[in-house]
Amino acid sequence: MSVPMSQSRPQLFGVLAGLFLAAGLVLSATLLARAWMKIAERESINVTGSARKSVRSDMIVWRGSFAVEATDLLTAQRKLKADLAKVEGFLQAKAVTNYAVGNVGIQELRSMVKLENETVQRLSGYRLMQVVEIRTADVDRVAKLDRESVALVEAGVLFTSDAPQFIYTKAGDDKVEMLAEATRDARARADQIASQGGREIRRLQSARMGVFQITPVHSIQTSWEGMNDTTSLDKTITAVVTATFGLE
Repeated sequence: MSVPMSQSRPQLFGVLAGLFLAAGLVLSATLLARAWMKIAERESINVTGSARKSVRSDMIVWRGSFAVEATDLLTAQRKLKADLAKVEGFLQAKAVTNYAVGNVGIQELRSMVKLENETVQRLSGYRLMQVVEIRTADVDRVAKLDRESVALVEAGVLFTSDAPQFIYTKAGDDKVEMLAEATRDARARADQIASQGGREIRRLQSARMGVFQITPVHSIQTSWEGMNDTTSLDKTITAVVTATFGLE
């Protein structure tokens, strides 16, 4: 018994639709597999590595100033000259010879005087000031000098000093070495993280240097712009690298 043409056509269309659906599923699976392979090739891991180095300041900058006052300029100049001799004698007695003496600063002193029904300003004297500055690699000697400068006050000199600035001048020389060490640290961290997931590090894709931090020993202070501490004799330099590694 033959099947009518009107009944065989729906069956044929159903078979064709099934074939097209199966082909579509196979094609989709293939495309997804290829996409996954491309994604897998681009898989990477970002890690941050760091390196630290303890250093000691190799330069010190120390400034002190002394001042005199007198009712007339000539007397003030003589007093300042005498005090300068005391300051230089103090420095030379401490075996410090590489100092610089700044120019004399002059300030007019004025007082208020009442004349009849009004109050006016009158010149009452002069204040002269001079600065002495030392820049040297003899850090310990000058650091001690800062504490001993009270002897000038005891000698009648109106002497005041700023806090010494402790500077490490070789940070630029250390930079390349420390960045390499920070990159190695980043690689070690990446290896450890990748191994936990059953993966391996393939190669370094990119590395970005962070800011250098020069801080006092044991300090936890940081800055987005980097720090360059001048308050402490002993310091810690920290270099940071953010690295991207490919995975396989």
